[in-house]
Amino acid sequence: MPELPEVETIVRVLRPGLEGRRFTRYTSRWAKQAVPSVAAVRRGIVGRRIRRLWRRAKYIVMDLEDAGNAARRKRIVRGADDRHPSEHLLIHLRMSGRFEWASQNKDKPRHVRAVFDLDNGRRLLFCDQRKFAKITYTTDLAAVTGKLGIEPLERRFTSAALDRVLRGRSRQLKPLLLDQTVIAGLGNIYVDEAMFRAGLHPTVRSEHLTSEETRRLRTAIRAVLRKAIRHRGTSFDEAYLGGGMQKYLDVYGRTGLPCRRCRTPIERFRIAQRGTHICPNCQPLDGKR
Repeated sequence: MPELPEVETIVRVLRPGLEGRRFTRYTSRWAKQAVPSVAAVRRGIVGRRIRRLWRRAKYIVMDLEDAGNAARRKRIVRGADDRHPSEHLLIHLRMSGRFEWASQNKDKPRHVRAVFDLDNGRRLLFCDQRKFAKITYTTDLAAVTGKLGIEPLERRFTSAALDRVLRGRSRQLKPLLLDQTVIAGLGNIYVDEAMFRAGLHPTVRSEHLTSEETRRLRTAIRAVLRKAIRHRGTSFDEAYLGGGMQKYLDVYGRTGLPCRRCRTPIERFRIAQRGTHICPNCQPLDGKR
């Protein structure tokens, strides 16, 4: 599943072609993907202009506004104003969602599930081989994203904030970091990488981390995510191509290969049904290296 760096990369790539544009048509080829329904998504977005394109956790979020009549929009959506858009289109890529611009000069992509036509004549295709992705129209953003945790690249994600998160729960470290209601956007790849950088074993109890270990973890999380964004994320299958972070991963996907620090073979095991990669020397369970 694409994680925070991949979704952030997609947002940055799409932003120049979408912000300021107006939807003229929406066609669904997989009705179960549309929330609350195909008809509701179509009514909600056609004729609307994309005011802002941004990311929340693993969601691609489009803030919409009526392109022709702001007063009409305010009557339809109670409490709306121009400073705080009340209509949104959210896309969650899940396992295999991806976007492609339609072109007459290339073969048609496979697994097209939705088509978005824009006022400049361009057509954006949404492809999803496994059919798990969701396209959601809502006038209540909090109803969709309100339970998500803190964004790890925000300023308020401080060592003190992370310390409160960890000490306020009694869980193994890795499953806690993967919990989207705790920290938003982290996934299997970058949690493994961050724990390696911080020298922490994934099964350590969250409430047992010292202040120094929490500081190292916070620094590692932000460093790993920023590096991955610089390299446009990690390419892992045809669902997400074009990233280069896979060349710089320290532990994820390197089972049996020597650790880049100490040459100890990387080990893989499962925690909470997730494949987990560590260097047993750099990440000892007792915290002593």
